[in-house]
Amino acid sequence: MNNFFKLIYNESLKIYFRKSTWIMYILLGVIILGLAIMVNIYGEVNEGYEQNSWREALQEENAELTRESEQDPFFQDFNNSFIEINNYYLENDIQPAGYDAWQFVMENEMLLSIVSLLTIIVAAGIVANEFRWGTIKLLLIRPISRTKILASKYTAVLLFSLFTLFFVLLFSWLVGAVFFGIEGVNPYIVLEKHTGLEYVSIIGEIITGYGFQIVTLVMMATFAFMISTVFRNSALAIGTAIFLMMVGNQIVFFFMERSWAKYILFANTDLSQYTNGNTPWIEGMTLGFSITVLIVYYILFLLFSWLFFTKRDVAGH
Repeated sequence: MNNFFKLIYNESLKIYFRKSTWIMYILLGVIILGLAIMVNIYGEVNEGYEQNSWREALQEENAELTRESEQDPFFQDFNNSFIEINNYYLENDIQPAGYDAWQFVMENEMLLSIVSLLTIIVAAGIVANEFRWGTIKLLLIRPISRTKILASKYTAVLLFSLFTLFFVLLFSWLVGAVFFGIEGVNPYIVLEKHTGLEYVSIIGEIITGYGFQIVTLVMMATFAFMISTVFRNSALAIGTAIFLMMVGNQIVFFFMERSWAKYILFANTDLSQYTNGNTPWIEGMTLGFSITVLIVYYILFLLFSWLFFTKRDVAGH
């Protein structure tokens, strides 16, 4: 077991010794900083309301939004949603919290698609590059089983994906704290849910939102890892995984009238379709069904990776 942890450590070092990895983090940091600047300059950020005048402030906002909708019907639906939220605060006598670091983190959940992309790049190359650089022989002559070597590489990929996710979360919070401040340890906000408006914990939304994204992150990383192991081609693994990640939902929608469409991987990766009263994409699907399908795909991806890596003859490479 000690050897296995050393292998994971070595594989992680290989990942973080590359300049490309640090470029990935710099890119993510620049994007997060850019989003904060754009929100600060162009976004209508609510800096909070005074204790004694927040009701009057919301009523004035509603009046202004109503006038804008009357002058330009294009904004009517957009403004009506804000009016409904303001009315919820007024009717329930809740003072709204100002826009802060927690809300900025919640909105940056969209950046996890970039984290998935970066993880795919790392997963696609971690095995294929050993063959391309000719270092696979040096790796396999060591008195360590191929299964342990493969498992250490896969674990290093998962650790990279989780660390990158936490980087997005933490750096978003730090940047948000600098630009927008912090409204409290666990602020609440009114959000539009499937069942209507609800007063919810922002931290709870962050945990569930980021948590659901981890499912897609792990599945796409495992798929790219399998392609890299089977075909020993990082470009093929990156291209295939990114293409499927981009068009996966469209594939499901195209075949959703078919009875077998519910077995497509991408019909099951979004587990949020079973929360907040949402309706599953395809009739007859349940949370248990999707989890079962994901487990089957996951096992198959790892099984193919293990079979091709452990049985391949590398004497000619």
